[in-house]
Amino acid sequence: MDKSLSTKIFVGLFAGLIIGTAIQYVFNDIALFDTYLLGAAEGAGGMFVSLIKLLVVPLVFVSIVCGIVELKDVKAFGRLGGKTFALYIINTIIAISAALAVGMIFQPGKGANLAGSVSDTVKLTTTETPNIFDLVVNIVPSNPVQAFANGDMLQIIFMAILTGLAIQALDSRGGPAIRTFKVANEIMMKLVGLVMSLAPYGVFALMIQLGATLDSNTLLSVAGYVALVVSMLVFWIFFFYPMAVSLATGTSPKTFLRATREQILFSLSTASSNATIPVTMRTLTEKLNVSKSVAGFGVPLGATMNMSGVSIYIALATIFVANAFGQPINSSDIVTLGLTILLLSVGAGGVPGGGIVMVGVLLNQLGLPAEGLAIVAAVDCINDMFCTSSNVVGDTAVNTIVAKTEGAIEEPVNAEVNPA
Repeated sequence: MDKSLSTKIFVGLFAGLIIGTAIQYVFNDIALFDTYLLGAAEGAGGMFVSLIKLLVVPLVFVSIVCGIVELKDVKAFGRLGGKTFALYIINTIIAISAALAVGMIFQPGKGANLAGSVSDTVKLTTTETPNIFDLVVNIVPSNPVQAFANGDMLQIIFMAILTGLAIQALDSRGGPAIRTFKVANEIMMKLVGLVMSLAPYGVFALMIQLGATLDSNTLLSVAGYVALVVSMLVFWIFFFYPMAVSLATGTSPKTFLRATREQILFSLSTASSNATIPVTMRTLTEKLNVSKSVAGFGVPLGATMNMSGVSIYIALATIFVANAFGQPINSSDIVTLGLTILLLSVGAGGVPGGGIVMVGVLLNQLGLPAEGLAIVAAVDCINDMFCTSSNVVGDTAVNTIVAKTEGAIEEPVNAEVNPA
């Protein structure tokens, strides 16, 4: 997401909120505003949310197949690939566990009472997540067409993994299939880009609707949710990763933060892990002296599957929506929710706005009202920037640790980092 788009989204967010609040408190008896303008905003916002939901199934399936196909490089790199893959998974599991713990402690969205703001035509049904045994049994679909039609994400992910492994097993004969899925993945990325280009207008419409229907307590609840997400991601970027690198490699936290300064600023402005790949490579090879063989393998893999920031974001967003709509997630469902987030985080990829798509998947999986996605989407531009920074700094941390264990740091990292 470039700077101009981010700026437009911020403008749309605040302009929509101001107009919506004015409709609620100043123009509530004027039909032109209270009926027609609000009705148009509701329709436009609904169309934007539907566009996001439209991308969910094909995006998850295609991106995971491509990710599995890429994993054959792990065999070629042997021990290096195994370490990188394992650390990415461990990193994501730690992030998910921490986010779920923080969410259950602080309970974002509690008391927001958004259920009353949903249209009467929408029925709120409490749907609990299945227990872990049901989850394992039901992950294998008996009818793939039905799984796609129903949007059963775990079954779709299972089929994507099988498809990727089958393509790998074809060796050189799988070349046409690999190229097909890569082209399909590029098409999905283009579609996501097109939808995100409409984000300023969609956010503007959504915020008009929210400002016109939600009271001040609810808006404060939304602000508290954003503050919680950003605070946790900032902690991950500026404390967790520097300390992890320091403990594993002896590189001081100050040195690591100075090395990643350019990377953090760039990722904040682009909100794309993929777009930040060149900067991440430069940070590793030129500033932290990691060998090009380690960085060249680990960084592209991390842009696909090292989604700690996305995991934190979607975990807290899901808990927020569940609480806000009066359907809190039980502690007994936490393990199942965490496993689902782990599987979905791989599908988030390095796409701008990928997190909001995954939130939509989780809301559907848990039976939560899709209207909750509108609120999450309205403030996504803020969360997405920090979430991307957490992802890419995590890539740098993991690859630095792997390089240290492999003896692939070409020179000792001193207290001072090479100039930018």
